[in-house]
Amino acid sequence: MSNRILTIRGLSAAVDTTEILHDINLNLNSGETHVLMGPNGAGKSTLAGVLMGNPGYTVTKGSAEFEGEDLLSLPVNERAKRGLFLSFQNPIEVPGISLENFSRMAIEQRTGEKVRPWEFRKQIRQVLDTLQMDASYAERDLNVGFSGGEKKKAEILQMLLLKPSLAILDETDSGLDVDAVHTVSRGVSEFQKDKSAALLIITHNASILSSLHVDHVHILVNGRIVHSGGAELVAEIGENGFANYENAVPEANE
Repeated sequence: MSNRILTIRGLSAAVDTTEILHDINLNLNSGETHVLMGPNGAGKSTLAGVLMGNPGYTVTKGSAEFEGEDLLSLPVNERAKRGLFLSFQNPIEVPGISLENFSRMAIEQRTGEKVRPWEFRKQIRQVLDTLQMDASYAERDLNVGFSGGEKKKAEILQMLLLKPSLAILDETDSGLDVDAVHTVSRGVSEFQKDKSAALLIITHNASILSSLHVDHVHILVNGRIVHSGGAELVAEIGENGFANYENAVPEANE
């Protein structure tokens, strides 16, 4: 039986005095994969930032509950500890700390328990094997000197290690070559096996979705969800783009 992971009701948000999101309603249940699509500037990344607690955005009305708890009242670190994960479009470099040590410390913060380095080393090697990534990745400083594709792979690696209740992938496929998209898709498919978790993929194209199971697709235009449907919407958008939805009237989303 699925459980409600995220409930968004009438959520609006602004940057300074400019409102970007308008009356967003969205429900995500465990075991579900939702896709949020829309043209550039539609507000997709704004929604991800609001949910994660980016201080650059101000919630002007509405609510968001994460596993029954008021998400918007929690500081960023507590949202992460509760099991909310965001894969960034442009992950930052962190010199002086390896990908392995960073991931291990993140898990300790998430669980509140110490992780033995030698045991974790086996764990991270297993995930690297799943992603068909060289073991040397674990020893490199986090994102330092990484290509765009390597940074995205490192984000997926962290997602699989942290086992969040809700993973939000914000334009994870942006700028990736074909091989990197396959690697990222492989990791996302692995995450989808956890039926206690939910996944929200934010994108404006369908490249990463071709090999993934998708339950629900939502079209965001000008900060409003104007249409929701099933996986068939991915193919429609791939063929026709968003032109048919530019003037659409927002619909209720349950």
